[in-house]
Amino acid sequence: MTRNSIAEELESAADRIADISRADLQIMLRRAALMLRNVAGVPLEPATEGALKSTAAEMKIGRSDLIQVILREWLETNA
Repeated sequence: MTRNSIAEELESAADRIADISRADLQIMLRRAALMLRNVAGVPLEPATEGALKSTAAEMKIGRSDLIQVILREWLETNA
């Protein structure tokens, strides 16, 4: 199941909250929690993680936003 399909399922359940069973809602919420828990990404060396955090703080952006900027610029340069 993809993140989009889980999001669509949760939105649909929200639209019909009075009609959905507690068990079905529980399953959907557990799937969403599992998906969020597994988004942590690639583990980085402590020095790399520290550099990312300090650079993100200097740029006043989040860690994941900084990673996206780095990847985009690297791909534009090297792809």
